[in-house]
Amino acid sequence: MTVTLLKALHIAALLLWTAGLLSLPLMLARHEEGEHQFRYARIRKFTHYSYTRLITPAAVIAIAAGVPLIFLRELFVPWLFAKLALVALLVTVHAYVGHIVLKMGEEAGERQPPPAWPMVAALCLLIPAILLLVLLKPPLDTQLVPELLQQPLGRQLPLDEVPN
Repeated sequence: MTVTLLKALHIAALLLWTAGLLSLPLMLARHEEGEHQFRYARIRKFTHYSYTRLITPAAVIAIAAGVPLIFLRELFVPWLFAKLALVALLVTVHAYVGHIVLKMGEEAGERQPPPAWPMVAALCLLIPAILLLVLLKPPLDTQLVPELLQQPLGRQLPLDEVPN
């Protein structure tokens, strides 16, 4: 039952996160140079609110629900590590979108947002790639992964090297 609830929470948060990441670049593209201050402020507040109150918490929840699933299902397979690498790219896009949202708010009317199409195109490739890895669970070649990372070594951390 716990796995089912975590999966549901993970999927719901992922849907909100990815939909928000796709829509924010499009909303940011609505900023036009020289537009009326009221309209600029309204779009700016909406993008900031969406990023800080909806999309970022959804990302945190998606990741926080996904990590225990790895351990509960004991999934330590190559396709999962490929998925996690793509999720790291998704987090990078998330941070970049947040940077743009912040910059747009600091420089009212003087800053043009970057074109939306590169971010949307990247997300339109990244999101389906993650989904395909999860659904297909392809057998990936483990020869690309160093031997050290392919199996637990069963060793303890040296006590003198553990930070305090």
